[in-house]
Amino acid sequence: MELTSKQRAQLRGIANGIDTIVHIGKDGITDNVAKQANDALEARELIKCRVLENSMLTAREACTELARRTRSEEVQVIGTKFVLYRRHYDKSKRKIELIQEKKKTKPLT
Repeated sequence: MELTSKQRAQLRGIANGIDTIVHIGKDGITDNVAKQANDALEARELIKCRVLENSMLTAREACTELARRTRSEEVQVIGTKFVLYRRHYDKSKRKIELIQEKKKTKPLT
């Protein structure tokens, strides 16, 4: 699922108020870190991560790699922090309802 710019803006606003729960250190993205992020995405749908100073990865690299390993969408990368989103497959367990793009209709002439 590809996020639209309006959906990204909505998720960035929500992410503003959440705490960082995944920290990536000198070992990079290990299986443990990927599992932690995967579990957090399953429970919350939206997570904020941070790359520590002693890590060999940049925030952009870590975001791309972790998004790939958790099958999630990159929402935002700022400085050493980044935000990932993955919609819950079960509609009844979804916590975030994304806004939908309105389809443009051609005016009748």
